[in-house]
Amino acid sequence: MWWKNPKRSKFGKWLDREGITQKDFANHSKISMATMWRLCTDKEYVPGAMVLKKVMKTIRTIDGSKKAHDFFDI
Repeated sequence: MWWKNPKRSKFGKWLDREGITQKDFANHSKISMATMWRLCTDKEYVPGAMVLKKVMKTIRTIDGSKKAHDFFDI
């Protein structure tokens, strides 16, 4: 079952809790599905500055209190 996937990152788990699909988030934030997959499954992945900016801008439309360090080890 996908929601019990031990390889989910903090970001992936947050998406699951919020009920947001990877495809919807990727489309809204204008990032590729390959990057989206990596954000959701690779616990050690830290996106580059441009991707991080797009992701955090989209996250803040959902929850304005979230910070990058809530999801990534920066």
